[in-house]
Amino acid sequence: MRLQIPAFVKFILQRSRTMAWLMIGVGALSGLLSAGVLALINHVLHHPSDHSFLVMMGFLLLVAGRILSNLWSKLLLVRFSQDTILDLSLSLCAKIVRAPLRRSEQRGAANILVTLTDDVSWVTWAIQCFPQLIMNVAVVLGCGFYLAWLSWGTFLGVVGVTVVGALGYQWLHISGLSVIYAAREARAELFRHFRSLTDGLKELLMHRARREEFVNQEVRAAADSYRKTNLEATWRQSLAEAWTHVSFFSLIGLIFFLFPSVVTMSPEAMTGYVVAVLYMMSPIWGIISTLPTLERGQVALENIERLGVSLDAGLKDAQTLELAALDAGISPIVQWNEVVFSYGEEKGVETSFTLGPISLELHPGELVFVIGGNGSGKSTFVKVLAGLYQPAQGNVTLAGTMITDANREWYREHFSVVFSDFYLFNKLLGQSDAQVDRLAPQYLRLLHMDQKVAVHERTFSTLDLSQGQRKRLALLTAYLEDRPIYVFDEWAADQDPQYKEIFYKTLLPDLRERGKSVVVITHDDRYFHLGNQIIKLEDGKAVEYLTTGAGSRRP
Repeated sequence: MRLQIPAFVKFILQRSRTMAWLMIGVGALSGLLSAGVLALINHVLHHPSDHSFLVMMGFLLLVAGRILSNLWSKLLLVRFSQDTILDLSLSLCAKIVRAPLRRSEQRGAANILVTLTDDVSWVTWAIQCFPQLIMNVAVVLGCGFYLAWLSWGTFLGVVGVTVVGALGYQWLHISGLSVIYAAREARAELFRHFRSLTDGLKELLMHRARREEFVNQEVRAAADSYRKTNLEATWRQSLAEAWTHVSFFSLIGLIFFLFPSVVTMSPEAMTGYVVAVLYMMSPIWGIISTLPTLERGQVALENIERLGVSLDAGLKDAQTLELAALDAGISPIVQWNEVVFSYGEEKGVETSFTLGPISLELHPGELVFVIGGNGSGKSTFVKVLAGLYQPAQGNVTLAGTMITDANREWYREHFSVVFSDFYLFNKLLGQSDAQVDRLAPQYLRLLHMDQKVAVHERTFSTLDLSQGQRKRLALLTAYLEDRPIYVFDEWAADQDPQYKEIFYKTLLPDLRERGKSVVVITHDDRYFHLGNQIIKLEDGKAVEYLTTGAGSRRP
C-alpha cells in the first residue's frame, strides 16, 4: 500500500479551506523568506564591502518576516488542530450513537476505542506537522530556484542525484507501510486485552492460574507483537533516513569533487551551492522526520473513515413522527408479524443463531412475561423488540405505523429499557431540571433509595452501591423517561426477596394501571399469574403463548 498524502491534504482542505490555505500560504511565505535570507547572506559573503543601508534593511525585514510568519503559522496551527480533534471526536461519537447496534458490535469495542483515542490523536499530530512541512518544502524550493539561478548545469546534476535519492527513499518508505498498519492492529489487540483486564478483574483475582496465564501469555503476547511491529517500523524508517544521509553527503561530495570538472562554476556559485546545500540540510531532515508522522496520520485517517463508513452504511436520518392516537387502549401498540432475526455467519463462526419467526401483540395496560432458559434468545428478543437490532424478515408496526430504517429511531424513542447488562450514568442526561427536581425524590422514596442516594443538579450523589441498588437507580431513570413501553431484562435477579415482592406486586401493576405496556424477562414463575401474556422461548423460537387474563384491559 502506498502513502496517499493527497488524501490527507484533501482532508485538511475539507476541514476548512480558508484556514488550510491560510496555513499553507503563511508556511510557504516563511520558507521563501528563509531562502531570501540565504541569498542575502551569500551576497554579503562575496561582497564584504557592501554594507549599505538597503542591504541591512533587507536583512532585517527578511528576518522579521520569517519570525512573524513562523509565529503566525504556529498560532493558526494550534487553532486548527484543536478544532479538528474536537470535531473528529464529536463526529465519531455522534455516528457511533446513531449507528445500528449490531454494526457497532461487529466493529468491536476495542477498535472503536482505539479509533477515538489513538487514531484521532495521530491525525491531530499529523496536522500539526503539516504547516512545518510546507515551510520546509518552501525553503527547499526557494533554495532550488536560487541554485538554478547560480548555475543551471550544476542544478540539473543536483536534481538528478536528488531524484535517485528520493526514489530509493520512496521504495524503503513503501515497504514499511504494511508494518505501520500491522502495528496499529497490534495496538487494537492490546486494547482488547486491557478491556478484558478491567472487565474481568474480579475473576482474575479469584484464580491465580488464570491471571498468570492472562498476564504472562495473553497480554505479553499482544504487547510483544505491538513492540515488535513498532521496532520493525522504526527500523525501516531509520533505514530510509540513513539512505537520505548517504544521498545528501553524496550530493555534497559531487558538488565539491565532480561538478567543478564537468561544469564551469564561479567561486561565488561554488560557495553559494555549498552554503545552500548545508542550509537545506535542516529543512530536508525536517521533511524526512515529518513523513513517519504523516504516514501514521494517513493510516489513522483511513481507520477513522473506515469506521465512519461502516457505521454510516445504510444509516438514514430519523423521521420526526408523532405517535398515532390509540382507540381507548384497544389497538395493539406494538405488533410483530413473523419477525426473524439472525446473527448469521460472522468472523469465521459457522453456526448461527436465529430468533423467530415470532408474531405477537403488545397492548397498552398489559404485563407480558418472557421466559426461557439460558441461550433461548431472551436478550436478543429484547434488542429486536426495542429496535436495536433490525429484523431480517417480517414486519413490525407501532400504533399502525410500519417500522423501517427511516423511522427506527422514532420507534426506539417509545421504549424505556433496563438491560441485564445495563450502564448507569452518574447524571440524569436528557431530562429537564424541573422534572428531576419534582419527581426524583418521589421515585427515590418509592424505590427505597432515598436514605442512600440524593439527586442534585440531575447528578446522583453516589454510585458506589450494590448491583441491586444500581438497578433501582436505572429503574428511576426509566420512570423519568415516562415512555409508553417498558422492558425489564432480568431486573429482579439482583433484588432481595422483599423488594422482588414490591417490584412484581406494586411497581409493575402501577405501570400497567398508568396504561403502559410492560415486558419483563424473568425466571420468577411464582409471579406469572400477575401477567396478561406469557411467551416462552426455546432456541430462538416462541414455543408457547399463554394468556392469563389477569388484570387485562383488553376486551
